[in-house]
Amino acid sequence: MRAQIAGSLAKTAAGATAQAVLSACVHCGMCNATCPTYALTGDEADGPRGRIYLIKEAMEGNRVTRHTQKHLDRCLACRACETTCPSGVQYHRLFDVGRTVVAQNVQRRWWDRLRRWVIRNTVTRPAFVAPLIVAARLFGMAPARVVVGNRPSGTRTRRMTLLKGCVQSAAAAHFNAATVRVLASVDIKLIETPGVGCCGALHAHLDDPATARRLARRNIDAWIAALEGGDEAVIVNASGCAAFIRDYPDLLAEEIDYTAKARRVVEHLRDPSEIIRQNPPTAMRTPQHRRIAVHDPCTLRNGPGLAGAVENLLTNLGYAPQPVANPHMCCGSAGAYSLLQPDLAGRLRAEKLAALTAGAPTAIYTANIGCWLHLAQTSSVPVRHWIEAVDDVI
Repeated sequence: MRAQIAGSLAKTAAGATAQAVLSACVHCGMCNATCPTYALTGDEADGPRGRIYLIKEAMEGNRVTRHTQKHLDRCLACRACETTCPSGVQYHRLFDVGRTVVAQNVQRRWWDRLRRWVIRNTVTRPAFVAPLIVAARLFGMAPARVVVGNRPSGTRTRRMTLLKGCVQSAAAAHFNAATVRVLASVDIKLIETPGVGCCGALHAHLDDPATARRLARRNIDAWIAALEGGDEAVIVNASGCAAFIRDYPDLLAEEIDYTAKARRVVEHLRDPSEIIRQNPPTAMRTPQHRRIAVHDPCTLRNGPGLAGAVENLLTNLGYAPQPVANPHMCCGSAGAYSLLQPDLAGRLRAEKLAALTAGAPTAIYTANIGCWLHLAQTSSVPVRHWIEAVDDVI
């Protein structure tokens, strides 16, 4: 696809990225086949090909309207389209640039700006999230509180750093506790590195890239210090956060002092399933409930390419994952998407839960805090993090 990036954007790293992605696209439309929003609406502008045209027009200096903004807002950024693109188009990289360009050219209505500000400044702060989760539990809108359990003390042969998380630390502290116990069983000590906070994903996705960059720089500084201090890897058990951290080099592409540091962090970034696959624990107990369903979040399937990793791991530990139809389809969580696009998100959730529960599982296991909260809100069976299933049997 020919494109001529206009204005000052053409001279930036973001502009160069956009130009490269646009040039790779042959507008064949195969991407639409795996796009969740296109499947729901059948609208070309709600599919990757249509959005690429909209972004192209914006970057070439054409007039941008709320029509463009609406259809970009409907994108889940799930990257399913990338898995079926014959040209290897990295749509998400173009989308991140295009979203920013459109936000700069189209003034949102005051109520939309306000709700985005509220989400950015509450959901990313555990002190604010905690009472919201308590209230949600009272009305049956969030999973019941789970006992965190102990965290093993003592030394281990190896050491890694663990992202504490924003929503996760307030709503599901047991995720990290279980991760610490599981890796301790294979002689790895996990430490939540001081100075690390929100990954910045919500800020970047909700029209505040400057804050996202600031948070990224802070985290990078803390993680680089941890790596230089002997930590082997950066462990992130929330796949949504991990997906955004993998994009730190693009986020900080204009900041020469940080791009190399960002790449170093990404080189050491690991999902717990990768560590466990290399260091398999021994199952000491038989699963109490073997029949399960595994939900691979888009951020685990389509970014790092870890589709099936959790299912294989749990099978090796004695579980019996049931087949799930259309595993590539997003559940509708997608960060703040379920808050901003509740109708589309609700329809996607209903379809995903129908697929996950078709095999009559006793529990659903996922790998992301947002998916956990979103699915559990209406699920007829318990929804858990897959690391809990490992913790149950070792």
